[in-house]
Amino acid sequence: MDPRIREHAQVLADAIDLDAGDDLVIKSEPAADDLVVALYELAGDRGANPLAIRTNRSGRAIRGYLRAADGAGVEFETPAHEQALVEAADCHVVIRANENVTETSDVDSEVTSEYDKAHSPILDERLSDRWTLTQHPTPSNAQLAEMSTEAYENFVYDAVLKDWDEQEAFQEHMVDILNDGQQVRIVSGETTDVTMSIAGNVALNDTNTHNIPGGEVFTAPVPESVEGEVLFDKPVYQNGKEVIDARLVFEDGEVVEHSASKNEDTLTSILETDPGARRLGELGIGMNRDIDRFTYNMLFDEKMGDTVHMAVGRAYEANVGEDNEQNQSAQHVDMIVDMSEDSRIEVDGEVVQRDGVFRFEDGEGE
Repeated sequence: MDPRIREHAQVLADAIDLDAGDDLVIKSEPAADDLVVALYELAGDRGANPLAIRTNRSGRAIRGYLRAADGAGVEFETPAHEQALVEAADCHVVIRANENVTETSDVDSEVTSEYDKAHSPILDERLSDRWTLTQHPTPSNAQLAEMSTEAYENFVYDAVLKDWDEQEAFQEHMVDILNDGQQVRIVSGETTDVTMSIAGNVALNDTNTHNIPGGEVFTAPVPESVEGEVLFDKPVYQNGKEVIDARLVFEDGEVVEHSASKNEDTLTSILETDPGARRLGELGIGMNRDIDRFTYNMLFDEKMGDTVHMAVGRAYEANVGEDNEQNQSAQHVDMIVDMSEDSRIEVDGEVVQRDGVFRFEDGEGE
């Protein structure tokens, strides 16, 4: 076993504070069996109780299920046995490990949306526990990133196995700026100019807890405050389909117009999942400089330096101030804007990043 896999498992176990007596649920795919083995070893060392099950987001099994259910006209309901499992668990590790990144591309987008809605209470329960999400490098993901398997493995582990104390300190500058701010404006070229209020909400420093790798600072917009237009110039890979040039127009916080140059129907299906899917649930700023290329993997791409991402759908409860509304949805779909050229982030009218460079990086002070 590559020794970095055991290091990766250690990072995951520490992220969820795995301890004696904990009931741990690991959701994974067969391609990540080595990482699952390493987690089982750590669970044994720490006296925890591991249980590994398949994910319900990718792979041949979920494709077969969804296509069969669609053909039979099944109406999805929240599965009580899975709900009970998540409720009984103390902590969760979700591992992405694709054998075929387009396995679910021939599943109807509306079917996937209905399935997601039925499983939304299960996701809510998991997010209320100790949890983390990560990627195990596979040849399929390497191919999607247009990298050799070895190069992709090095890329993943460089982003995951790093000095997180140093990264946290770097990101804390942006946390302080957002937590002291009221209004954010994102401008990129002639295609993106959007404003939103973050007043009363909480910016969080994502390092190595919920997402492995971390590397972003994120908050929640006040749902009805979002105004303007955004062109997400990095592709969105959703349900095995590539959405290119997703464009959203917001009025009073809602998407009133949308388009895409490829797979617009997938974008439409996302937005029509429920009312909350037409509002923004997250604003995130990528700050992990070890993620230096786009790989069609949002877990990494949203942390990439010189980017901003916005998610339609669910807002994380931890981001929402006690006097503000939490946007609710079965969806949480991140989309990325490249901020490396002709771009800026403003907070309360002051530029805090221009063309990918933060003001605390270029000698202008904090």
